[in-house]
Amino acid sequence: MSQELEIEFKNMLTKEEFEQLKSYYQFTQDQFVAQHNHYYDTAAFSLKEKGAALRIREKQGRHVLTLKEPAPVGLTETHQTLPSKPDFEHFHIPKGHVFDRLQDLGIEPGDLGYFGTLTTDRAEKKLPEGLIVLDHSRYLQVEDYEIEFEVADYEQGKLDFAKLLKTFGIPKRDTKNKIVRFYEQKVKNN
Repeated sequence: MSQELEIEFKNMLTKEEFEQLKSYYQFTQDQFVAQHNHYYDTAAFSLKEKGAALRIREKQGRHVLTLKEPAPVGLTETHQTLPSKPDFEHFHIPKGHVFDRLQDLGIEPGDLGYFGTLTTDRAEKKLPEGLIVLDHSRYLQVEDYEIEFEVADYEQGKLDFAKLLKTFGIPKRDTKNKIVRFYEQKVKNN
């Protein structure tokens, strides 16, 4: 089974802060790679109620189904590579690790439906402290900017991320996961 623990810190950015970090870390436009996250849940938001999320990430011709679940620290991600590009709107979860985890959560895979797509241009750079990620996302007539900082150690990562924000004069902002921002905007639009 392809499973990993993800420990990350994130903060929303203004466009100006995004451009400042992009310049400081010397990201070039060709380092930004487009990825499309196609989100799924039940009509009753059963995954969301459990703090979980399900997506298919489409990136550089690959399609990976990922279930994210809360862990004592961070998130547990269960990945399953799909053999070909699926029909996103009529997708059925194939048998495998994600299917099994959904059933373990008490969610019937056949009850899941397509909620929409969020597109992100992402650039990453490995630093001694962790992986810095800059995201420019577009979804449901919204455009936003975000920094993510992926680390191996929660406590040290928290200190390093706070220091990074302070260095650039960026205030700590309450930052929801992309899927939460997507769902909140979807509800507003309905």
